[in-house]
Amino acid sequence: MPNVPNPTDVPNPPDVPNLPDAPVVRIDVPGSFARGVFHERHPVLIRQVLDALPYGPAQQERLAALLAQSTGGGVLEPPDGDDPDAARWREWGAGLWGRRWDEAPFLWAETYFYRRLLDATGYFRPGPWRGVDPFAPVKAAELAGPAVAGELAALDAAEPSRQALLSAALWGNRADLGFRLTAGDDGTSAAALVADDSAALWSVLEHGRGGRVDLVADNAGRELLPDLVLIDHLLTSGLAGRVTLHVKPQPHFVSDATTADTLAALTRLRTAPGRAAAAIGERLWRAMGAGTLTIGAHPFFCAPLPFDAMPADLRDGLSGATLTILKGDLNHRRLVGDRHWPPTTPFAALTAHFPTPVATLRTLKSDVAVGLAPDLPPRLDATGTPWRTDGRHALIQVRR
Repeated sequence: MPNVPNPTDVPNPPDVPNLPDAPVVRIDVPGSFARGVFHERHPVLIRQVLDALPYGPAQQERLAALLAQSTGGGVLEPPDGDDPDAARWREWGAGLWGRRWDEAPFLWAETYFYRRLLDATGYFRPGPWRGVDPFAPVKAAELAGPAVAGELAALDAAEPSRQALLSAALWGNRADLGFRLTAGDDGTSAAALVADDSAALWSVLEHGRGGRVDLVADNAGRELLPDLVLIDHLLTSGLAGRVTLHVKPQPHFVSDATTADTLAALTRLRTAPGRAAAAIGERLWRAMGAGTLTIGAHPFFCAPLPFDAMPADLRDGLSGATLTILKGDLNHRRLVGDRHWPPTTPFAALTAHFPTPVATLRTLKSDVAVGLAPDLPPRLDATGTPWRTDGRHALIQVRR
């Protein structure tokens, strides 16, 4: 494990000394989106977890205590010494243990909340609940739902263009979009894209045709399915000779994809009644057997730190890829730094630390926004809508 920065006082990322000073996003600001996540979203999440599985009184008490501590001024305590990731967390939290939850940066605190939730449900503890995903019922219900069936069936209607497949992967976590795409209509409004480097993304892939592409997944279910369809296109078109799909090593952030979720999604594709979806599932299944599609699940993907603090083994493993595609809001925050950057801060400068050319496909669901045209943020602000956090805007950004 490399030396990691103190999360309470993180300087500007290395190699970009001329960036403007940008404070870290925190959870102690009244009325902020970050504070709302803890005080409005997390109580609903705890209720959902308790409704989904028959957890006993001890687990119920631990979950209630976690909610009270994280919203009521409780003190941060490191995980138990016997937990498999306890040593990593003790280092990741250096400078924070013994301080109040609301003194921690948003990215760090939100990540640790989910780590503590797993512990509260018994995920790490000896006994019958060890290794049981508390979010599995919600993920399974979504994957088996009629919306997914309709989206998979739509693949038989027309062969989507590669741009439509990219849009499906971008908007895959929105219930009103996904696979309802045709070759001539990607189902989204150009006005909803605050940045669109899709031409650069395809250019990088064409230039490195036949190389390795890494895709760092975000959510399971309805988002992972279009990711897998995009991967199939990269392999069958020859844009990629190999693909590594990086997922979380354990349940994380409600619906983040794990290896088990990936296998469930592949099974859903293979057993779909439509010919197109089933064929994609079979090709990907065989690709895993042949080693042209592999799965990675490095522990750092559950870390509370930005990607510029990634350990050497992960950096070495990513190096050599033609392109790394990062999916979703959390990966974007970790890529550029979870800070109140001026929205025109150059994306390339903030991602210079990443070991490969990198693309991010993100639906905006948090305060961070960078790399935008100067006239765009004022126009969006003038609408009076929370465009940074409401999931109605998205971006495709690329650093070659």
